[in-house]
Amino acid sequence: MKKIFLAVLLFGMVLMIACSKPSATFAGIDLTGADFGRDFKLNDADGRERALADFRGKYVMIFFGYTQCPDVCPTALARAVAVRQKLGASADRVQVIFVSVDPERDSAAVLKAYTAAFDPTFLGLRGSSAQTKEVATEFHVFYEKVPTGGSYAMDHTAITYILDAKGRLRLGMRHSQSADEYAADLQTLMKIDSQ
Repeated sequence: MKKIFLAVLLFGMVLMIACSKPSATFAGIDLTGADFGRDFKLNDADGRERALADFRGKYVMIFFGYTQCPDVCPTALARAVAVRQKLGASADRVQVIFVSVDPERDSAAVLKAYTAAFDPTFLGLRGSSAQTKEVATEFHVFYEKVPTGGSYAMDHTAITYILDAKGRLRLGMRHSQSADEYAADLQTLMKIDSQ
């Protein structure tokens, strides 16, 4: 019941932000002006602390998940590979970040190998349990450990956030959307920002 309430609450907040914007330019949810998703402090696979300021000048695609995810996470990262291919020469302007919601199992080495298997430019970030909770809260991401036999899975929000080159949250892309829609929205955002 708690999961359903939190999911409805998150969806309602996203809809309120989306409905307050007059623009229908994007296939994703226009989050321009949102008061969340402002920053994070997490470690990369080499133990270096990272924040949004490190990526100024790049468009950032952020997805929260875990390396043992059976379908949603690999699909999101495979789609990010396809998005970069569709962007052609503009692909270098995009940084893909995968934030682990399972720091217990997603060690730095595991996270690095996982993201590199999709694209060596993808960056995996992790933190302590407290840091993970703080960043997930800042980005309105729900996650919860779900026991499965002798182990567990992680239920989590399946939205990819896109931030502009100034580090501002701009779009929420649904998991059901295609790589074409993601790429088109990124191209539109780049065009708007260049005007």
